[in-house]
Amino acid sequence: MSVPTAAVKTAKDAAVKTAKDYASDQEVRWCPGCGDYAILKAVQKTLAELQADTAKTVFISGIGCAARFPYYMATYGFHTIHGRAPAFATGVKLTNPALDVWVVSGDGDALSIGGNHLLHVLRRNVDLQILLFNNEIYGLTKGQYSPTSRVGTRSPSTPGGSVDTPVCAGSFALGAGARFFARSVDTQQKHLPEVLKRARAHRGTALVEIFQNCIVYNDGAFDSFTQRSVAADREILLEHGKPMIFGKEGNKGLRLAKGRLALEAVTLGEEGVSEADILVHDETDRALAGLLAGLQPAGLQPAGLQPPTMPVALGVLYCDPAPSYEGRVVEEVARARQTHPATLAELLHKGHTWTVA
Repeated sequence: MSVPTAAVKTAKDAAVKTAKDYASDQEVRWCPGCGDYAILKAVQKTLAELQADTAKTVFISGIGCAARFPYYMATYGFHTIHGRAPAFATGVKLTNPALDVWVVSGDGDALSIGGNHLLHVLRRNVDLQILLFNNEIYGLTKGQYSPTSRVGTRSPSTPGGSVDTPVCAGSFALGAGARFFARSVDTQQKHLPEVLKRARAHRGTALVEIFQNCIVYNDGAFDSFTQRSVAADREILLEHGKPMIFGKEGNKGLRLAKGRLALEAVTLGEEGVSEADILVHDETDRALAGLLAGLQPAGLQPAGLQPPTMPVALGVLYCDPAPSYEGRVVEEVARARQTHPATLAELLHKGHTWTVA
């Protein structure tokens, strides 16, 4: 018995989607070993776990290696211009608030030429997810130093070593008024999807910084805290409402330093330190988020502000929802329609008018 085409389509749409259903038919063309492959896999896995509607999902990118992302997703996509992806995404979300909008950008695209656009999308709190691929280098243009490159980075544009102080994405986001900031690592395929799901559930702009390895121009930049042999002692995985404990033995933690507003790492059992002394993570505390944002890879923090014994903070550093920008715009338009003339002719004849002979 033949089945009507419409029935087949309905049955297919009703079927449970897998990660492969979110992958396009395009050949993925990044350098072999690039961290972008792992991020792509994590995003497709996340959308499958959420059973996201491909017809209502949009990926928007700027320029750079990361900007290829929309081509590899079986969703709507828009490859835009350098640094302007947040502006395009804002327009898309305002035009159709029902769409699930994702922005994909690299550290150069987002924090250099796109810094101004990123600032405004964060302060406006447009309901979209921004994935910031941070490899501390310009990869597509052959290895120039980027805004997040460390002091001393040797590159074609800084053969003597960069003298620029690097940008901390977390500090930038919080300073711009972001309501959600999180961090993860490209290869952490259990942790990253969970962070992405938290970002998507957030109503407003969610910025996720993903430490991503550039195997060609900046290989191993994050080995000091991502290698399996050191990760437990060099990373702290944050959980809201849980004590900030880390370490292979689970015996290290973070507390406020005595006499100054700073974090310090301590060992449970030493010098009378107990779990009661360890800070409990509160992701709604902006001041705490600022301190945690400063816990980043060695070499990225200003000299003297972060002892080498401090771990890199991963997970949701800050989440404090507020009304989204497009939601407020929609409400304003609705009010205007109720109080203003319904047609152009009515508007032109309202108030003072002139008769031209």
